[in-house]
Amino acid sequence: MFGLALDAFFDEVTVATRKENTNSGTITITDEADRAEGERVKDAGRTPTDPDANTAGLVARAVMGKHGITDDLDITIAKGVPMGLGLGSSAASAAASAVALDRLYGLNLTRDELVMAAGRGEEASAGTVHYDNVAASIAGGFVMVRPGDPVTVARFKPAADLRFCVAIPAMAVPDRKTEVSRGALPERITLKDSTQNLANASLLAVALATGDSSMLGSGITEDVIAEPARRHMIPGFDHIKRAALGAGAKEVMISGAGPSVIAVTTAGGAVRRRIAGAMAGGFRAAGTECRTVICKPAGGARAVPVGGGRAAAG
Repeated sequence: MFGLALDAFFDEVTVATRKENTNSGTITITDEADRAEGERVKDAGRTPTDPDANTAGLVARAVMGKHGITDDLDITIAKGVPMGLGLGSSAASAAASAVALDRLYGLNLTRDELVMAAGRGEEASAGTVHYDNVAASIAGGFVMVRPGDPVTVARFKPAADLRFCVAIPAMAVPDRKTEVSRGALPERITLKDSTQNLANASLLAVALATGDSSMLGSGITEDVIAEPARRHMIPGFDHIKRAALGAGAKEVMISGAGPSVIAVTTAGGAVRRRIAGAMAGGFRAAGTECRTVICKPAGGARAVPVGGGRAAAG
């Protein structure tokens, strides 16, 4: 599994022991969206406050169970990553929750242990544990993940000239969208498609792990399995992809499970803006407004130096 952290958005999660602590292990989730500022309010939507339906809450339950923690916890989440749009929103909260808990209790978890804890939170949106997005959120840069017990994460620093143009459509998405998107995937695939995807993925991994951006532009991000199954869920996707490539993008793909679309470039500012404009125009031609963000690879989740446990992750 692959993941890539971008510096476009981030979540902040604060974990504190409740002042009136009954040591019954109860968890309260508070959504700070109304007090967040600027576009974080406009884009982020509302966060589930049921701990069993919230990625940060599920991570807290997992960490508390593993380490015998019985405190009552108050978890406050300020969402900055737009929800349900293929940008790793659930992973950001899960990763920040794991890092904040580690700080609060001085657990000194390794990076891979943090990833394993954060992966539990993905059940809230995907219906199952998975580690690609949380690994990128925690480690930063480009990651390759081998699932298992234990999870193994390899982290690489992408090429310094890589930039990403992300088109984020203004459209409604279903609840548990990741789970719904996974349901669109074929139950069986041909050997030919499997071989092609594996070859493309291998070359992409080499390009990002070695920082050799010159390999991009040869279609190595083309997904012949998931993309054909999901592109109907994104208005005008084929036109958007052609427009971005025509404007100078090296590669174009669905971001996560969609519906956002991401283009890769190593060009300067003028070309980046042209790519972003072409993608926005493609969405508009399909009757959907969108906003665009130009960003670069990001560092991982970090603890914020305040009392208690607070962490930020994107």
